[in-house]
Amino acid sequence: MQQTAARVASIPAPVGGWNARDSIANMEPIDAYQLTNYFPGVSNLVLRGGYEDWVTGISGQVQTLVNYSTGTANKLFAWAGTSIYDATTQGAVGAAVKTGLTNAKWEHINVTTAAGSYLYCVNGVDAPLLYNNSTWESITGISTIAITGVTTTTLSNISLFKNRVWFIQKDTLKAWYLPTGAVGGAAQVLDMSQIAKYGGTLVDLDTWTLDAGYGADDNLVFVTSNGEVIVWRGTDPSSDATWALAGVWKLGSPVGKRCMMKYSGDLLIITLDGLLPLASALQSSRLDPRVALSNKIQGAITTATVNYGSNFGWEILYSSKNNALWINVPVSEGQQQQFVMNNITKAWCNFTGWNANCWETFNDDPYFGGNGVVGKAWDNGYVDGTSNIQTTVLQAFNYFESRGVKKYFTRARPSIFTDGVPAVFVGMNVDFDTADTTASLSFSPTAVGLWDTSVWDTGLWGAGLQITNNWQGITGIGYCGGIQLKSSSAGLQIEWAATDVVFQTGWAGI
Repeated sequence: MQQTAARVASIPAPVGGWNARDSIANMEPIDAYQLTNYFPGVSNLVLRGGYEDWVTGISGQVQTLVNYSTGTANKLFAWAGTSIYDATTQGAVGAAVKTGLTNAKWEHINVTTAAGSYLYCVNGVDAPLLYNNSTWESITGISTIAITGVTTTTLSNISLFKNRVWFIQKDTLKAWYLPTGAVGGAAQVLDMSQIAKYGGTLVDLDTWTLDAGYGADDNLVFVTSNGEVIVWRGTDPSSDATWALAGVWKLGSPVGKRCMMKYSGDLLIITLDGLLPLASALQSSRLDPRVALSNKIQGAITTATVNYGSNFGWEILYSSKNNALWINVPVSEGQQQQFVMNNITKAWCNFTGWNANCWETFNDDPYFGGNGVVGKAWDNGYVDGTSNIQTTVLQAFNYFESRGVKKYFTRARPSIFTDGVPAVFVGMNVDFDTADTTASLSFSPTAVGLWDTSVWDTGLWGAGLQITNNWQGITGIGYCGGIQLKSSSAGLQIEWAATDVVFQTGWAGI
């Protein structure tokens, strides 16, 4: 037997992101079989931000967050149990601003008319709520601002289309709309019972902007529980001259009531087919799954929708501040994860530790509702409340340009930029073994000086990012290897750029 000299290979960090679609034996080297709590940037992996408690002391699970925004007011409200709380200011929660509700699962819009700016909320059980920056009014057929023609407690979802407020009636294929520029009045019905040939009920509605050949125009989109997408175009639904059915399409069944979200000029929808941009989905999504934004993690999406599709908490959030878009995946109440996409590179990863029932953007930052708390997420403190951020990455398996040749892996050197000394482990899994054979990492943070608080020449001040590229011993014998990297830290920034690997080759065929 004659062995070759040690070889060194350098491979970039897996900026291609999480791959839950391709065969484990056929992934690109810059992909990852597992990618938890690192965000795939353009040139490196970046530790996700942490979260801080924003409002505490709320009774029960926060299941709805709402941003009320006008030219003069910007407020955040949280629904939990049977009450609504003002979550605008950080700290312990005050008394509920509204009580006596049936549940905390509400849908909402902001709408402005000549009479003022309102927050309009419905849940399909209670009377709709109309907030005008000072009072909450329950909308019935005889309230000060009233809706007639429909039982208001059956209105379960809401949207705004061409200066009209639209509602879905719970457990039906009927939609209702109000007069132009009004938040009350005589509601008129748009019955889609004769259009939805697969039956079911209306689940969600939203506006969709696209170029119809003569310039950009808005369309009104409804999705049914059986996956039919019904698109209308026009201004006045009572007139055939100005209102028309644009088309009816069939997709996979939607997941959750909050299954649609405006995304630039498109409309995203979560279905059993994945996360789909409507413009592409209505053309070929069932024939060509590559149109799905979630195509690269389709295996994970399928598993999640099958196992947890009936759980409350499915939602899409776009955070422009972080160049990220994510799907909230409700594993169970109090235990959620997020499938997160880099909006620039379209690479995916998985976040854990943010136990979010719902999401809302407030002052350009993402906030979530959890168990008795509203949290501010992606905070640059790099700590989850008071807990370390734990990460796990298993990079795609790599033959290191020597297929069929057994290798003995001995050392690895990850190139990491950090402003401290996080606990970092690097190892090598061989021959498609995906098991996590490492012990849990622990990390004890070192307190650093706080500006305007700590004393000069006494406080320990944090440094800027420094390169750390120490060799670590690894053990593995096999034909191919996948780098496993784990870290544990609190209050430290981490960026992973590349890894050098030392190995020896044996002889072919053995």
